[in-house]
Amino acid sequence: MADTESFYIYFYSGHKGQFGHEFFRFEIDEKGRLSYANDSKYRRDSLIEKSLKLSPTMLNEIKRIVEDSEIMSESDDKWPPRGDVNGRINLEITMGKRKISFETAKIGSLSDIVDTRDPEGLRVLYYLIQDFKCLIMSLISLHFKIKPIA
Repeated sequence: MADTESFYIYFYSGHKGQFGHEFFRFEIDEKGRLSYANDSKYRRDSLIEKSLKLSPTMLNEIKRIVEDSEIMSESDDKWPPRGDVNGRINLEITMGKRKISFETAKIGSLSDIVDTRDPEGLRVLYYLIQDFKCLIMSLISLHFKIKPIA
């Protein structure tokens, strides 16, 4: 993928429950700007918002992760509809002229997708989300040292 092509990722996972609206969200644009937000009311935690600039190398790695996942060829037509009780997942990706926009029920674990109409497509989504979460949390932790080791 050429560096000049458009690139955008938006991810949201959240629910409204006992502690109010709790969510994890991030956005990456073609210039390498990463915006992150995490809101958990558990134990009176507050909204965490961070923003940073990714290097071209890291941005290319994220593009490679998306391409290797093959998520761009999936469809959410057979995925469970978003739920209000368990929450929802939104994923939007633009790579060049290709765009996807998925919305489905929140996935807690792989066992949640076994009996769905499209377990393979949801498995692709699940693993991509896990990769993104690990990468984003690592980048945020390294950049901001949110909870430094004493």
